[in-house]
Amino acid sequence: MELPGRSKASDAELLALSVEDPEAFGLFYDRFERQLLAFFWRATRRSDIAADLTAEVFAAALESVASFRPELGSANAWLFGIARHALADAWSRGQVEDRARRRLGIEPLALDDELLERIEELDAHAEGVALGLLEDLPEDQRVAVQGRVIGELDYEELSEQLSCSQSVVRQRVSRGLRSMRARLRQTQRLEQTR
Repeated sequence: MELPGRSKASDAELLALSVEDPEAFGLFYDRFERQLLAFFWRATRRSDIAADLTAEVFAAALESVASFRPELGSANAWLFGIARHALADAWSRGQVEDRARRRLGIEPLALDDELLERIEELDAHAEGVALGLLEDLPEDQRVAVQGRVIGELDYEELSEQLSCSQSVVRQRVSRGLRSMRARLRQTQRLEQTR
């Protein structure tokens, strides 16, 4: 089923269309490939494993696309739920599973040095974006988020360091992270429309 303006469809709409239209899943893949590769690279620090896991997750997602239920959560959460399970499975088995890819007849990826470098650059780009978002926060939120997330301080330590109550620190961290998440989503939407 060919839909005009399909590129403007929501992630959930693309998954619904994917049941009968493989091109819709291709668009979904394009939207999330970089994020998934970066997620796996950060978790493993191995480009080859990140690429294998990404391929397996998309194959598993394609196989189970008919089971996606938007009322239970976003397409992003659904995909990254599959990703977290694949990563946990890979850690417990000591290898990346490729059952879904084999069932669909998808050949393993042939990775050259250039592609491996591009995968590693995804994480550097994501880090740069996150640091930029952090720098744009109001100072009280920026300091609280830096202390909690980057400095890994607990709320008690942070409240002593910032001379305020733990509830104020929690509020600053929460507001800062919420603001960063909203701006990141906005940036991603803009990138998808290009």
